[in-house]
Amino acid sequence: MELAKVKKLLDNYFEGKTTLQEEKALQSYFTSDFVSPEVKAYKPLFKGFADAAQETSNLKVNLPTAKKRSFKAWYSVAAILLVTLTLGGIYFSQPTLSKEEQEALAAYQKAQDAMYLLSHSLNKGTQNLTYINKFEEGAENLAIINQFTKTKNKILK
Repeated sequence: MELAKVKKLLDNYFEGKTTLQEEKALQSYFTSDFVSPEVKAYKPLFKGFADAAQETSNLKVNLPTAKKRSFKAWYSVAAILLVTLTLGGIYFSQPTLSKEEQEALAAYQKAQDAMYLLSHSLNKGTQNLTYINKFEEGAENLAIINQFTKTKNKILK
C-alpha cells in the first residue's frame, strides 16, 4: 500500500471516518512485515488490537436477575379505589332538594299525570270520530244511489 494512502487512512481512522473495509486494510498493513518507517510507530497499536480480538475469558459473570414485580396487590388497591370513587360520586351527585322544591316537584308530577290522563281520554274520543267519518261516507254513497234510482225510475216510466 502506498504511504500517502496509509497516512490518509490513518487520519480518517483517528477521526472515526473509516469504513470496516478500510480498517481491515489498515490492520492487515500494520500486521505485515512491510511497514514504512514513517508510520511504524502505529504498528504496536494495531498489533494490540489484533491480540485483543483473539483474547477470550473463562471468567463466569453472574448478572443479577431482575425480580418480577407482583401487581396483584396493586390490582386490589385499584379495584377498591374505583369502587369507592364510584359510590362516592353517585352519593354526592344526588341533588338535595329543599322541602319547597320537593313539593313543587310533586305538584308538577301530579299535573303531568293529569295531562296524560286528559290526552289519553281525548285520543279515545277521536277514535270514535273516525266512525262518524265513515258514516258520512256511507251517507254520501247512499245519496248517489238514491239519485241513480230516481234517474232510473224516470227513464223506466
